[in-house]
Amino acid sequence: MKAVTIVESQIEIREHPDPEPAKGELLVRVRAAGINAADLMQVQGFYPAPPGSPADIPGMELSGEVAAVGEGVFEFKEGDRVMAIVGGGAQAELALVPERLAMGVPDDVPFPEAGGFPEAFLTAHDALFTQGGVTIGDRVLVHGAAGGVGSAGVQLAAAAGAHVTASVRNDRLWDAVARLGAAEVVAHDDFAERGPFDVVLELVGGSNMAGNLAALNRLGRIVVIGVAGGGAQTDIDLLTVMGKRAVITGSTLRARPLEDKALVTKRAEAHAVPLLANGSVRVLVEQTFPLKEAAAAYERFREGGKLGKIVLVVP
Repeated sequence: MKAVTIVESQIEIREHPDPEPAKGELLVRVRAAGINAADLMQVQGFYPAPPGSPADIPGMELSGEVAAVGEGVFEFKEGDRVMAIVGGGAQAELALVPERLAMGVPDDVPFPEAGGFPEAFLTAHDALFTQGGVTIGDRVLVHGAAGGVGSAGVQLAAAAGAHVTASVRNDRLWDAVARLGAAEVVAHDDFAERGPFDVVLELVGGSNMAGNLAALNRLGRIVVIGVAGGGAQTDIDLLTVMGKRAVITGSTLRARPLEDKALVTKRAEAHAVPLLANGSVRVLVEQTFPLKEAAAAYERFREGGKLGKIVLVVP
């Protein structure tokens, strides 16, 4: 099979042996695979794949058709359309997926959108509802709302009945983000006076933390799931944390145990996939690239200023 391959911190397309499904695994003929910040970090040598995942083939989400099944697989069969998060290896013609992490692709959803769904929507769903406890009527601030996870977070929070404020760096994207369900869209440095917020979904990083705390409601929750835009270091006023009885938590998805990721998958499958199926939420695809042009796709991802996902498609 052909696969995106990391070679000395660069992207190449190389041949690899076809994988074979083990017990409880699906072999998926990949049709689309989203690119995420973690993939870029892996290429740069900062975020190695977890044990058991290909060390040199990036990609944490995919959609495609089941090509074969291993022993003990009961939910899916050959030919089924599926999408899933994986520890790595998604950006290839074939990929292995534990059955417990696979979700059926709704009939009317094309593969490029399905290929950009799992990482963004599972991450946002887990952060908002499991970590952040978002409920009807909450005031939610989503940073980096034009990106894949941010745009998913805006839609999911709005669909749950929350009042959503979205911070977006590129003002040309404000109207598009507002149409996703944000009650207001603000500049990335103009959010601190817009509170109080019950939940802050932090996708930018440390540069926002002082403003987040200032804008946080009593008993508010800050969930940190990204630091690429604002750094990993910050100073925190602990008196403010104490006075507001604030909760600051963080989350990554890739390195979690299979059991944990399976639980995240099932929660999102129950709550987010039906919204995708009925059109209440959608995967924003900024641009698609064929697998052979993966290097150009990664360069487009680096440029920023996009609305939603960059997705590789496999003929």
